[in-house]
Amino acid sequence: MDFRLLGGVCAVAGQSELPLGPAKRRSVLAVLLLRANSTVPVEQLIDALWDEEPPAHARTVIQGHVSRLRALLAGAGAGAGAGADDCGVRLVTQGPSYAFEMPKDRLDVHRFEELARRGRQRERPAEAVATLREALALWRGPALTGTVRSAPLLAAAHALEESRLVVVEHLAEACGRLGDRAGAAAVLQAEAAAHPLRESLAASLMLALYQAGRQSDALDWYHRTRGLLADELGVDPGPALRGAYEAILRGEPAAQPSAPGAPARPDRTGADLIRVDATAPADRAPSAPATTPAPAAAQVSAGPRAAADAPVPRLLPRGVRGFQGRETELLEIDRSVRDGAIALVIGPAGVGKTALALQWAHGGQTRYRDGTLFADLRGFGGAEVEPVEIVREFLLALGVPARRMPESAAAAFALYRQLTADRALLVVLDNARKTDQVRALLPAGPDSAVLVTSRLRLGGLIVEELARPVQVDVLGPEPATALLRAAVGGDRVAAEPAAAAQLARLCDGLPLALRITAAQLAARPTWRLAELAAELANEQRRLALLSLDDHADAGVAAALRLTVQGLPGAAQRLFAQLGVLPGPDLDRYAAAALLDGEPAVAAEALDRLAGAHLITEYAPGRYSLHDLVRLYARGLRADEGALLRLLDSYTVTALAAAAAAEPEDKPCCALPADFRAPSSAPEFDGRDAAFTWYALQRDNLGAAVAAALAAGYDDRAWRLAVLQWPHVVWQVRDGWVPMLAQALEAAGRLDDPDAESRVRALLGWVLTREGRLPEALAELERAPALAARAQDPSSEATALVNLAVALDRDGVSDASLAHVSRAVELAREAQDVFTELLALNHRTHQLLVRGDAAAAERCTAYALTLHGADSPTGLIALRQTLLRLGRGEALGALGEREAAEAVVRRALADAVRLGFKEAAEAARTRLGVLTASTATTTTTAAVPAPVARSAPSDGPRVPQGSSV
Repeated sequence: MDFRLLGGVCAVAGQSELPLGPAKRRSVLAVLLLRANSTVPVEQLIDALWDEEPPAHARTVIQGHVSRLRALLAGAGAGAGAGADDCGVRLVTQGPSYAFEMPKDRLDVHRFEELARRGRQRERPAEAVATLREALALWRGPALTGTVRSAPLLAAAHALEESRLVVVEHLAEACGRLGDRAGAAAVLQAEAAAHPLRESLAASLMLALYQAGRQSDALDWYHRTRGLLADELGVDPGPALRGAYEAILRGEPAAQPSAPGAPARPDRTGADLIRVDATAPADRAPSAPATTPAPAAAQVSAGPRAAADAPVPRLLPRGVRGFQGRETELLEIDRSVRDGAIALVIGPAGVGKTALALQWAHGGQTRYRDGTLFADLRGFGGAEVEPVEIVREFLLALGVPARRMPESAAAAFALYRQLTADRALLVVLDNARKTDQVRALLPAGPDSAVLVTSRLRLGGLIVEELARPVQVDVLGPEPATALLRAAVGGDRVAAEPAAAAQLARLCDGLPLALRITAAQLAARPTWRLAELAAELANEQRRLALLSLDDHADAGVAAALRLTVQGLPGAAQRLFAQLGVLPGPDLDRYAAAALLDGEPAVAAEALDRLAGAHLITEYAPGRYSLHDLVRLYARGLRADEGALLRLLDSYTVTALAAAAAAEPEDKPCCALPADFRAPSSAPEFDGRDAAFTWYALQRDNLGAAVAAALAAGYDDRAWRLAVLQWPHVVWQVRDGWVPMLAQALEAAGRLDDPDAESRVRALLGWVLTREGRLPEALAELERAPALAARAQDPSSEATALVNLAVALDRDGVSDASLAHVSRAVELAREAQDVFTELLALNHRTHQLLVRGDAAAAERCTAYALTLHGADSPTGLIALRQTLLRLGRGEALGALGEREAAEAVVRRALADAVRLGFKEAAEAARTRLGVLTASTATTTTTAAVPAPVARSAPSDGPRVPQGSSV
């Protein structure tokens, strides 16, 4: 039988774990095993099980757990009494104490300690590595998992973990002696991430990374650890961590991960572990002593070029392989630095700003005789580096000895300015977040150049330091494909050009995504490009595929996450809501609905997101997202009501737009019962403003209908469709059928006759205008009865007119005449002049087709008296214009040419004034028929040129039924 504490507490007999039961029983066993072969007083067990005042029956509880453990051991073949069994395990009572007697090698803690001791003693690195790996393999998770979180047990678990970390450090040191620097870094990296405040781990990792050729990663780890020490413990890095950092900066080739010291008590047993620091907080890493400050007398005061042999630093990381394109941006950088300006490279995460900066810097650094300084300011990930840390790094690179480094920040900055006053340096500052961060690091002399990269606009740097922004956007199709070609080989891309183009498109032209895609292909040489393109086409998996398994902070999602984390609160909240945005773009009103706030706050948040290049302001006040950004946003947790708030914002705005577009018409629907009004909505000062909004929001409203239907908000879906009726009427042949079909599905699920009648009437009218008569009649024949069920006479009248329009395409029938007559009656009863004019307009057409000019004349004479308002607009004006054209035709047929000509001239003037292009052309044609051929030229020449807007008809005789 074996016992395990290095992970979950368990007892194993053969191949099976014993059912130890609840946490307190496991805790009793853990304490006894930690003190194996020693007596453990009941009081100590009580202290281990209850942090606060134990219950009065605590001893009885302990006795019960001990009794149950004995029964389990006996059932598994271990001794439970005074006699020893075959495996030598006994749980015995000794007065007020218990003892767990067992061979030491039955406990994994003892085996671990023994292997660790032997591994440290091995002289041959290969043997040490093998033995230490064997020791670490005994760990199955955090020690003492499954026990109660009392102070003694937490302290014991912490002590065991400390022992494990010492073994990890010894293993890394052995790997280093073996020459396996990458292996040493791999061993340390996961542990350093899990224990970020352990300075010895960080120092060893930094040196291992440096020896493995990863200098920038090593320095990055230092800054991360330094920031955590300051934030969490309020201390500076200790001597070991600082020493590793300075050794790397000095480029000492002999820098080695120092062998970790042995634990304070290397041979302590489990009995010691339960007593060590039992009352101390177990989750706090021991802090290293703060660095002893250098004496003030050690501060330097050398001239700018005090030594002729001053070092020439070359701190640039290596450039990015396979760099493609960006000729324009490279020229902009070159032009800026030649003019003495700071070149500020800005763009979204993953777009290749650092690669661009390094590409230019490697080519341009030879111009600067005194060297190149580089610093990653880490503005978008991990602990942000303070400028004073970078300045001290630069001073070391410029030859200032560590022992003479100024103590104060002010003195360090002063020395930096002094040393750079007469030097020609290239200073590259990567990943800057704040203007102040950059300003403090600017060299003092006029002969130096500065190149800065940032995901933010850094307006302060542009205004105060006259920096010139160099905007970097995603790659176009050709450079994106060229990048893939350079990374995976020209033959593979040439074999599948269409798949390569699709990969470039799915990667959104983002260089980071393209490089990760290339890495995926390189790792799978047998994959065709089309196979990976098919995988990436799955939106649910795309971001996961565009990440690197061996680097937690690499990948598109990680880059976006770091950008979002640095945003102010409102901008972060808004970005989290963008995942529910159904359409391609948004404005401040949509953003306010998503935020559940005011448009002014939303506008500021949008500006912040645009400044961080997470969204793009492609037109004033309108913002769009790249596809990969949208996918990332969809993975965030949006507010539960965000989509509904957005749908309601669109609904109330569309209702206002319909009222502005056709003010004489009645609202086509009421708002839903649970409608929530937005804090603010756009206002429209007339028809043009309303139609502009409809046009701008066309895609958003269509996507909103689909999103509402998918989310089960059917009462919003059909309203958002029919509220676009003014735009539908004026742009009828513009692909409205799919959206209206979705609206019909929503209305059908609601079993709402009013909603269904309105949607069917509008859909049927659109189908009629598209020439799809069988489909149109299938919808229109049901609409009047549904409207009658809903007890809406205006809606029924409109549906009847639209049905008659479809029927009359094959000739005016008695049935269609009856439908229009009924529509006139219903509209008149409802005192709905708007709809009555619609019905009378088509009635005139029917009478003229039947050859009853007198009846048509009487119909138009009556219809033109219905609306007495001056200067009507919209469909009222159009219907009056069409009625006048019909009246002119009727009068002409009755032989009253002068009266007919006067009416048609009035119709033409109205059509031109109001922008009804098709009606104006029809009026000219009618005028030409009425006048002699000699007068046609004169009359037509006197007519103003038609304006751009087309009337929603094929000619003056086609009725203009709005379907709402």
